[in-house]
Amino acid sequence: MIGAVTDGAAAAERQLTRLRHDPSAITLTLGAPVVLVIIFGYIFGSAIAVPGGGNYREFLLPGLFATTAANILPSMVAMARDSSRGVVDRFRSLPIARMAVPFGQAAATTIYGLGSFVLMGLCGLAVGWRIERGAGYAIGALALVAAFQFAATWVGMYLGLVIGNEETAGQASVLVFPVTMLSNVFVPTSGMPAWLRAFADYQPFTPFIETIRGLLMGTPIGNSAMITVACGPVTHSSVGMR
Repeated sequence: MIGAVTDGAAAAERQLTRLRHDPSAITLTLGAPVVLVIIFGYIFGSAIAVPGGGNYREFLLPGLFATTAANILPSMVAMARDSSRGVVDRFRSLPIARMAVPFGQAAATTIYGLGSFVLMGLCGLAVGWRIERGAGYAIGALALVAAFQFAATWVGMYLGLVIGNEETAGQASVLVFPVTMLSNVFVPTSGMPAWLRAFADYQPFTPFIETIRGLLMGTPIGNSAMITVACGPVTHSSVGMR
């Protein structure tokens, strides 16, 4: 057991070292949260009105945390690249625990993912988002998001290993993105058609987003398809275009 943890730590260090020597990857990892907050907070937020003077960004930011955590594309592409270049086969030939490499990659993704979440939170605070509950709940939300990202990374690595081609894995993002879009990240599901709402309400991603909102904002946690923000309940009839 100790040997497996040691091997996993070495694999995580490999991933972090690779990122440290790749300025473009660092820029993308840290810059993406800023871009998401600006695009969705200002462009979409300028078109969606929350009644009672509420801030749409308070509704949006927890969903963006969850969306970022669910992004399996980097791990999927990285594993497909290592598989196609024979790196995975070389690791299999070494006297290390079989779970060391995927565990290390998932741990490394979670570590630099925490940096992204903190930066996104700071950007959100700068544009008007506020944490309605205490620091303890905020830390709990951060831990939950990190745990979700750790689990999602395993899914991405498995898909990358199955695909086995870096270019194909990169193009597969078009199949992953709708899963996060078909939820209550950007708008309440009550305004969707009945058949689409049935999927959006009961897919696993929607309750996860509501849990993050509940920890950060004190809203009801559960698959209710009703979002309560600081200004009051928000339904389809109360969220409209300006």
